[in-house]
Amino acid sequence: MRLALREAEAAFARSEVPVGCVIVRGDDVIGRGFNRREIDGDPTLHAEMVAIAEAAATTEGWRLDGTTLYVTLEPCAMCAGAIVLARIDRLVFGAADPKAGAVGSLYDIPRDDRLNHRVEVIEGVLADESGELLRRFFRGRRDGTIPRAGVEGD
Repeated sequence: MRLALREAEAAFARSEVPVGCVIVRGDDVIGRGFNRREIDGDPTLHAEMVAIAEAAATTEGWRLDGTTLYVTLEPCAMCAGAIVLARIDRLVFGAADPKAGAVGSLYDIPRDDRLNHRVEVIEGVLADESGELLRRFFRGRRDGTIPRAGVEGD
């Protein structure tokens, strides 16, 4: 999870919403990413989606069985669905997202018995650090000290 926090800090440094993700298989990091929606102008480029795409490229396949995905914020419906579709075994996340979370807050996609794959979920790992990074970011956005990505300095 500390590696995922480093990814989130990299997003913060680029004026992007600070969410970071890493995917590991055994002792190897096979995918990593941070939010890139603002930077690339693509609504699908959440940290999890970036990391899943990199992991699939690294393994040369879409089935990411035997992996654990670490992310600093509870995944949304899109990312939770992608985690299930990629056959990721375990999801570890930091801060809960009561407004958009789909791993227990609003929905529980990874543990839904109606789907053909279920994911083991571990919640709240480094939640305070993950949440504080997000709070600092949005405070800076509101007070104007953090510009929108791609507006200044990018």
